[in-house]
Amino acid sequence: MWQSLINFAFEKDEYMKIKGYILAALAAAAYGTNPLFAINLYQHGMNANSVLIFRYLLGLPLLAAMILLRGHSLALRAREIVPVAVLGVLMAFSSLTLFESYNYMNSGIASTLLFVYPVMVALLMTFFFHERFKTMTGVCLAVMAGGLMLLMRNESGVALSGFGILLVMVSSLTYAFYIVMVNVSATVKAIPTLKLLFYVLLFGSSVFFFMIPLDNPLILPGGWQDWFNLAALAVIPTLLSLTCTTVAIQYVGPTTTAIFGALEPVTAVVLSVVALGQTITAREITGALLIVAATTLVVIGDSIEPALLRVRKMFPAIRHKK
Repeated sequence: MWQSLINFAFEKDEYMKIKGYILAALAAAAYGTNPLFAINLYQHGMNANSVLIFRYLLGLPLLAAMILLRGHSLALRAREIVPVAVLGVLMAFSSLTLFESYNYMNSGIASTLLFVYPVMVALLMTFFFHERFKTMTGVCLAVMAGGLMLLMRNESGVALSGFGILLVMVSSLTYAFYIVMVNVSATVKAIPTLKLLFYVLLFGSSVFFFMIPLDNPLILPGGWQDWFNLAALAVIPTLLSLTCTTVAIQYVGPTTTAIFGALEPVTAVVLSVVALGQTITAREITGALLIVAATTLVVIGDSIEPALLRVRKMFPAIRHKK
């Protein structure tokens, strides 16, 4: 009987892990669909600011319904308002600069460049919170630099848009600040994930309304296709991706979930070629793979570095035996 119970527990644990892997992969792939829906809306005359206004506003009632159905309150404490508002502004600028970059470069390449944010998070934690600078982070920076150099020019020698690259780097940096703040703020950590996202979208949407007078006119959706794409943006790369990520972290942990995040730029690249008719060269693919590899190593660096140190310590012992 005990053996049967042990086998059942083992099978259940394995099942939960497999479920977590599937959800983590689904979350990353869902987030990689951002360019597909956004560029279709651009082709119908909408600008990035207008797209994001509707994306955020359509997501708000869906999130509110999910929170209330779980029996939770939407109320914020006074001390939570300022940090959540700052997070909303950071997320809004990250979204806006990324979506604007689609107008200047291949959306798959833009999504790949965005994926440097874990390295930026590691550097921010080192410089501002005195975390030890890890050997693995230095190695990953070198690998990532090689990937970026390959992406700067295609095989024909044509350079990527400098302004487009700047937009993506700003997007990645603001998102890195967002992650750092979520990780270090005890006030923010105490807020449930869905409730936090609700207020991030709420405060973030105000940024887009402030941008309207600054040569970003509000353009309304033109037909049912536009509403479909906007609804898809609110559901697939926002609510679906977040929900799957949250559950995946519970099943397989944040590190494994983050590793599956490498599917985000892969999905974006595939969709940019297959669905949007954009082209990508072998040189760009190589550069993208280097960036994804470097970022993945940063994510799993905590587990790899002790093993590397153990290997390094073995060599003096081997020389001594000889």
